[in-house]
Amino acid sequence: MNAAWETVIGLEIHAQLATKSKIFSGAATAYGAAPNTQACSVDLGLPGVLPVLNREAVRMAVKFGLAIDAAIGPYSVFARKNYFYPDLPKGYQISQFELPIVGPGHVDIEVDGVKKRIGVTRAHLEEDAGKSLHEDFHGLTGIDLNRAGTPLLEIVSEPDMRSADEAVAYMRKVHELVRYLEICDGNMQEGSFRCDANVSVRPRGQAEFGTRAEIKNINSFKFVEKAINYEIERQIEVIESGGKVVQETRLYDSMKDETRSMRGKEEANDYRYFPDPDLLPVVIEEAFKEEVKAMLPELPDAKKQRFKTHYGQDDETAATLTASRQLADYYEALVKASGGEAKLACNWVTGDLLGALNKAGLDISRSPVDYERLGGLLKRIADNTLSGKIAKRVFEALWQSPDTADAIIEREGLKQITDSGAIEAIIDKIIADNAGQVEQYRSGKDKVFGFFVGQVMKATQGQASPGEVNKLLKAKLKG
Repeated sequence: MNAAWETVIGLEIHAQLATKSKIFSGAATAYGAAPNTQACSVDLGLPGVLPVLNREAVRMAVKFGLAIDAAIGPYSVFARKNYFYPDLPKGYQISQFELPIVGPGHVDIEVDGVKKRIGVTRAHLEEDAGKSLHEDFHGLTGIDLNRAGTPLLEIVSEPDMRSADEAVAYMRKVHELVRYLEICDGNMQEGSFRCDANVSVRPRGQAEFGTRAEIKNINSFKFVEKAINYEIERQIEVIESGGKVVQETRLYDSMKDETRSMRGKEEANDYRYFPDPDLLPVVIEEAFKEEVKAMLPELPDAKKQRFKTHYGQDDETAATLTASRQLADYYEALVKASGGEAKLACNWVTGDLLGALNKAGLDISRSPVDYERLGGLLKRIADNTLSGKIAKRVFEALWQSPDTADAIIEREGLKQITDSGAIEAIIDKIIADNAGQVEQYRSGKDKVFGFFVGQVMKATQGQASPGEVNKLLKAKLKG
């Protein structure tokens, strides 16, 4: 980026709350239903129906607020945000304006080893709109109202970010947090977690903010980075060419890797906010806050620090193992199932297990190998029943079948050969058959040692104990 300019970024993240029903009705929120099969009379805004607030949505919002050390509004009000759009049946969206449920808080991020605190202005509850569909309607637009009334928590940051990297780090941190709290599944492909990015530039050193553009509905970390970087360059180019940045709403086109104008940016007064007369104010009592506080899990930063201290892991490994609550839980259960083999469990989870899951397109919750069966495998590595190479064969069998490691080892005859006499006899034969290589080794060509190890492992089909092979070979080759 041009060093003469400073970027100012704020994000508005929309997290779909993981309630079974909508925020003001009993209609289901499950993804993938046939169009317009999950929209009841309340969602459609039919005359005479009244909204009823979903208590679980309130609980989830408070849970998030407590996790970011935010002020919880003791008294919050739902407002009508008025605008017309075909997928908004009532002609207004129920949201919160002056009195949100979650007040100021913060989220800590780290970029290139530098830690930074990002302020969260507010997090408020609101209902989602429906969806306009433009394909397959022969020039017309279809409307699917299944999402209408789906509960959202809109998390509004302070304009504290100064680069696309910081914006992505903040978005990832919030994504990690809502999944740890189990208030949002974080599925960006299904629209459960998306953001609007407010981007402006100003001459470096200037206190006043520049004119911002809002980039709407970005649904991947990669696109957030690309959209922001494109917008920064676009605004600098406009200003340096003698033009002025217009306050507007823009869309990011991932195919062309550019943002384009969508509409002029609305101000709050354009929406004519006023308290919704059908909904009572929400009063959060101290007892309710304490009840929710008692339900908070160990949060990501605290878990990461504990993994470093308790298991002796470095920053990168601890971050990998605590990237999701499910993965962290799997790892700790595996350590117990393996008899306390923390380092071995770490190596297998971050290596073979995550590698196999990534290849299969699965997350840890759908792993074909549960922690108990993998723990059984690790026990056999630890007690020298299996070599590392044979253990990988057993893991592949665990992946393909419901059998235990012990059953696979027994069935396939995979026990490691640790009998010194048996290994010694094989080594004697190999030395006798390869006099030339023996001479090379004894003349100082140490690399030939690998040849002998390979021959022994080949003769034992990989089942000889590597430690025993190395020890006996060195003694025998000395002559």
